[in-house]
Amino acid sequence: MELLPRSSEEFSSAEYWEKFFTRRGDRAFEWYGEYAELSAVLHKYLRAQDKVLVVGCGNSELSEQLYDAGCAHLTNIDISETAIGRMKERNATKRPDMHFVLMDVLDLHFEDGSFQVALDKGTLDALASDQRVETMERVERMFGQLARVLRVGGRYVCVSLAQEHVLQALVGFFTRAGWPVRVHRMDSKARDGFHLPVFVIVCTKFCWPKGATGVTQVLEVCDSEAAPPRRLATPEDLLAAVRQSQAYALLRSKLGTRVDPGDEPALQLCHAASGQPRYSMHVVDSPPAGKGARRGHFAVFIVPQGRETDWLFGTAEGRSQLARTANFRRLLIVALHRGQDYGDMRAVQVELSAKVMELAPPSMPSNQQVPFLSDGGDLGSREVRHRGHSPLSGDFVVEDVRGEEGQLLRRLVFLSNTNVVQSESRLARRAAGRKKGKRKDAEPGGTSLLVDKSFLCCAHHRAMVAGLALLDEGRVAAEGQSVSVLLVGLGGGGLPQFLHDYVPRAQVEVVEIDAAMAEVASQWFGFQQDDRLTVTVADGLEVIKRRAQEGGHSYDIVMFDVDSKERTLGMSCPPAAFVEKPLLQCVWQLLAPRGIFVLNLVCRDPSLRGSVLAVLGDVFQKVLLRAIDEEVNEVLFCHKAEARPLAELPSAGHALERHLRTPGKPWDASLSLAALLDKVSLA
Repeated sequence: MELLPRSSEEFSSAEYWEKFFTRRGDRAFEWYGEYAELSAVLHKYLRAQDKVLVVGCGNSELSEQLYDAGCAHLTNIDISETAIGRMKERNATKRPDMHFVLMDVLDLHFEDGSFQVALDKGTLDALASDQRVETMERVERMFGQLARVLRVGGRYVCVSLAQEHVLQALVGFFTRAGWPVRVHRMDSKARDGFHLPVFVIVCTKFCWPKGATGVTQVLEVCDSEAAPPRRLATPEDLLAAVRQSQAYALLRSKLGTRVDPGDEPALQLCHAASGQPRYSMHVVDSPPAGKGARRGHFAVFIVPQGRETDWLFGTAEGRSQLARTANFRRLLIVALHRGQDYGDMRAVQVELSAKVMELAPPSMPSNQQVPFLSDGGDLGSREVRHRGHSPLSGDFVVEDVRGEEGQLLRRLVFLSNTNVVQSESRLARRAAGRKKGKRKDAEPGGTSLLVDKSFLCCAHHRAMVAGLALLDEGRVAAEGQSVSVLLVGLGGGGLPQFLHDYVPRAQVEVVEIDAAMAEVASQWFGFQQDDRLTVTVADGLEVIKRRAQEGGHSYDIVMFDVDSKERTLGMSCPPAAFVEKPLLQCVWQLLAPRGIFVLNLVCRDPSLRGSVLAVLGDVFQKVLLRAIDEEVNEVLFCHKAEARPLAELPSAGHALERHLRTPGKPWDASLSLAALLDKVSLA
């Protein structure tokens, strides 16, 4: 039998509800929650002696159960004559003092201040069936009528699904009137296809003195029946808190079945008091196991702090591989946020245990123990060394973390995009027995840590260095010959510092638009300028255009390693303006006759990537590509003149590597230029 409206507009129709209750008969309709689910909260606001107006009572048993619990002064109204008649008949003997009246909530025939409580279970939702002007005018009329018949100190208690437009109207009306508003999220069960949570919204009538100013809005949310109220600053914050609860309920409903392995539901758990994100979670279900294969039901994997951006944890492909390797039907992968204290693994397990059980697969036995896993068995290590703000890049942090193999790493992270490590360097302990006295590259605070400038953490930086092998070998190795490099994008300075330290007679000029980054590179990443390594703080686009117009500038290598602040284009490196044809033609002009343009490209949009490659092919003689394993980065080598055959590149890499092994200086063991160039292909 169809008992729910075909369209939302029918909810506000008296004809619909008359037909509804005629067809349903005497069976109660409780799809907003049974009395047992609502009673704990309702009885906080309904006292035995209160005069209570129940609006839109229908044939719900709520009034009868409240009466039996001691609330004897109940007046029930509804617009359905059938519902009122049947409720009168049903309660005439058992509850003779309970009143049922045929009345429209938009036109209440009661004196002002007649009731201490107005109780509404679903009536507001039925009335606010859409967002048309005439509908919202009826809603305002209902609020006005309820406000009139309530006494000062009285409560409008509304049980609702709290759709956005409904909650907006309610909060807007009563906060304008100066009434405190509190929202309780109920732990009611899904029924009849309803998976959205039910809320009890309580608005308390205040009567402020005429002309009162500076009245503070009181807006509170209780995240569960047992949770204390949490104060919020604005109506928008209240709406956002309700949206988050609704989204979580829908996610739990979705997780009630097996999640498609191609899907990956994600959520955040926030600190109740501060609202700050505390845990980020991804739910990964593995494909069904083969016949006879054994697999655990459910496990939680805690990502060590500082490892969130590793391929295994920071990409969908990596997390899928982790889930298969862990051999569980469902793996909940949990990342910890910076700036919060977690204690140890046991403390995290205690904090998360109740919440993660809500995300367990439906097939898991009720008595099943859920293991908490991690790489290395602990929470990892993260120490924020510096917080700063840039007018161009926003807030950022410099932090020390422990990497996959236990090595100490220093990272620069923009807080506007915490999933990306902007710069990374390996740290080393200062050698014992060194004479006291501050080194030029010593960091603030006087710790024993130094940046290991011989090591390039970023795989795409290693590939970019390999691009030097595409120049004439003698050009790099010959005495008295310099190699001129123009690099747009400084970051932490690891790439230009390496070029300075390991390429004999390299003349490196860096153009960086953000002065704050130049300061961070010097203070925290050991970057040091001299006559062979300089930084110009300017817009790289303008510098390239101007120098191309001026003439007289020539570079063996031009490199772009600059990120984009625009997150919607599908290309996060470089900004789109850096790969437009007129600018690339300026780059071509700045290159020496056999010069190389090296581009770090991060583009997830296949169509956009194709157009970038096409433009590069139009401007340059030959374009080679080196994909970076387990990363979205690609390094493009663009030749101004005819390039050497691909088969010769590995031997050129070997030759360059021999020249770069500077006597007396440590060498990046991961930097095998021949191996890097062996994977270069035509774009």
